[in-house]
Amino acid sequence: MPLSYILLSITGLVVLFGFAHRVLDRMKMTDTWAFLVIIGMIIGTLIPNIPITKTVSINIGGAAIPIAVCVYLFLRAESTRERVNAVVVSIVTGIAVFIAGRILPAEPEAMIIEPKYIYGIVGGLIAYLFSRSRRSAFIAGVMGIMLANVMQAVSNYLTGTRGAVPIGGAGFFDSVVISMIIAVFLSEIIGETREKIQGGTSKKHLEPREGMASSLIDTNKKEEGDKNEQKEDE
Repeated sequence: MPLSYILLSITGLVVLFGFAHRVLDRMKMTDTWAFLVIIGMIIGTLIPNIPITKTVSINIGGAAIPIAVCVYLFLRAESTRERVNAVVVSIVTGIAVFIAGRILPAEPEAMIIEPKYIYGIVGGLIAYLFSRSRRSAFIAGVMGIMLANVMQAVSNYLTGTRGAVPIGGAGFFDSVVISMIIAVFLSEIIGETREKIQGGTSKKHLEPREGMASSLIDTNKKEEGDKNEQKEDE
């Protein structure tokens, strides 16, 4: 069984049992919707690729569905800054993965680890390091792999190199899944740890401090009591 199927199955169980509710809530996704996306990605890989050109095709489960999720998250971003960050980091991630593809050997037997796995790890790490939110990390993790595929297709065309480029298909599906999981996982774990060390989120100053409300109530009661005593004296 491909590694991507195993990772998606584990992620699906985590979502199904409600353990990912916190991170999904921050990404403005529901458990049900996330579970359906995972099922759709797995089933989509079994459908033949949709040809774009003679040498370029797109996979439904490995590209079309993840891209649709990225568009949704992009539109639900809280600010223009977050959207710009997602676009910039996606480009940086794509370039990093493309360079990794140029440096690493294409033959799996030449390396201890499958090259497609390394692309996913590189994509996930870059997406996390330069992203400012879980949404932008997910977008960059997915779109970085997609852009690297597109760059490879353009490079093949310019150099006259023969070879099919299945965007999100074949081994690239593993890269997409690994990249998005690493990006979101690191954003959640390290981000949550950072928030706890800092004593809460960046919006903590907007929340009432402990004892503030009771102090105000006590003060108001004291002022009312003083006024009543003055009336009795009069």
